[in-house]
Amino acid sequence: MFARLKRGLDTWWQGRHRPAEQWHLSQRNIYIVPTRAGLFFGVTLMVLLIASINYQLNLGYALTFLLAGSALASMHMTHNSLRGLTLHARPPSPVFAGDRATLEVVVTNPGAARHGLGFGVVVSGAPAQLAFAEIGAAGQSPVAIGVLADKRGLQSLPLLKIETRFPFGLFRAWSLWRPAGQLCVYPRPEQPAAALPAAAATAGGPVPARGAQGGEFDGLRPWRRGDTLRQVAWKKVARSGELISREGRESARQELWLDWAATRQPETEARLSRLAAWVLLAERQGLAYGLRLPGLELPPSSGAPHRHATLSALAAWR
Repeated sequence: MFARLKRGLDTWWQGRHRPAEQWHLSQRNIYIVPTRAGLFFGVTLMVLLIASINYQLNLGYALTFLLAGSALASMHMTHNSLRGLTLHARPPSPVFAGDRATLEVVVTNPGAARHGLGFGVVVSGAPAQLAFAEIGAAGQSPVAIGVLADKRGLQSLPLLKIETRFPFGLFRAWSLWRPAGQLCVYPRPEQPAAALPAAAATAGGPVPARGAQGGEFDGLRPWRRGDTLRQVAWKKVARSGELISREGRESARQELWLDWAATRQPETEARLSRLAAWVLLAERQGLAYGLRLPGLELPPSSGAPHRHATLSALAAWR
């Protein structure tokens, strides 16, 4: 019962923080409380004060008020370590399910250098694991935060915490921010990968021109996506201004279709996992491949943009 109530409170608390493109730290969104060491320090001050009153110790009064003044000064220093900073997050790179994504937060500091700042992800029911950084004066400093991508899909960026206990550890100041944006998490590839479906030769083969032997090129054709830089006829490009590729008898491209029905898996996640493994395997073999899902078809191609498009389609599949 208590655990369920705590989860409900955590969900309500995190839901109050709406996504924002950037986060400016000010008195309105910085919280500060004494740490455990700060509470013991306060108890010690009370004992010193009572002893000084009972025994009329002038040096005891001086020590008590000196320490109390130092604690108040440290409270302002702890709060000022965060005040005035501006945070914004760069778009994270896609990852596979089960891997850790890297979220880069750029901290803009208009004032003096800031020390002992911790950055981390807020996880319900567990303390945040903080990565500490020093922020230089009058400039921008990037901070990398690890985010566990436990399931596939387009996920909202998690709630982040920035915290400091500088300089004496008597007070803890923090702020919470949910960056606007999404993290694309690809399906986890099947391990080991199943064999690829049979590939077919590309329609419209090479156009014979002059004879060639071995690996020499023997034809020219318009450039197609997936052609390597070695295949581009740069002299022809310089003359005509259009991309033209060389093609030989041995360079006929093979393309294949990665079909939902060809996976022969009973569960949706298993099908997506096998398709993701096929995408990576086709890329490694330099094949032109297309993707067929129920209600969605991506034409055959190759290269990094096509790889991202096919894996993103698998990630967003419902």
